[in-house]
Amino acid sequence: MLQAAVFDMDGLLVDSEPFWQQAQVEVFSSLGVIIEQKETLQTMGLRIDQVVEFWFGKQPWQGPDCVAVTATIVERVKELVKEYKPALPGVFEAIKACEDMGLKLALASSSPMNLITATLEALALEGKFEAVLSAEHLRYGKPHPEVYINAADALGIAPQACVAFEDSVNGLLAAKAAQMKGIAIPEKAYADDPRWAIADYKLSSLHEVKASLLRSL
Repeated sequence: MLQAAVFDMDGLLVDSEPFWQQAQVEVFSSLGVIIEQKETLQTMGLRIDQVVEFWFGKQPWQGPDCVAVTATIVERVKELVKEYKPALPGVFEAIKACEDMGLKLALASSSPMNLITATLEALALEGKFEAVLSAEHLRYGKPHPEVYINAADALGIAPQACVAFEDSVNGLLAAKAAQMKGIAIPEKAYADDPRWAIADYKLSSLHEVKASLLRSL
């Protein structure tokens, strides 16, 4: 029986993926890396330090190290989130549907904790989640399941009694590897990826999260 819901953040609660793409293109281009926005899609759902290492491996640059570049990108995303506060459709309704079911709520994100805090503040979601976890300092980020297992542990709930909400394939892989139920809400442009087949449900928006759907898991 379902006892908890664990939410991803970027691309699920907040429409920050365009900000991540913009920040990456801005910062990498300033370092002489030849990158277009569409090329950022291949690392979507990965932790940002892994993204930076990926591009450094492909096109090494002189100057700031990967740690400094990662911090610069995160700060730029924070600026954009604070300015635009881009909550995605159905966020508040989906959270309420889970609350009405008596589910415990957690957030499990690949983003650094300072960005998570800034985003929850911008969306007025502080205090909504019993546990808020970042994969920032874990040995592996998503698609490794550790951040989801940690979220279940923080709630005191077995992963098998949790449902995870994800917008990226890497995130969904992490949730399913943790033995959670998985609900995918992919961006429309990537909704036909055959890998979504591992999701228990694939929805077009969080507006579709209803008590009847949650009870069927």
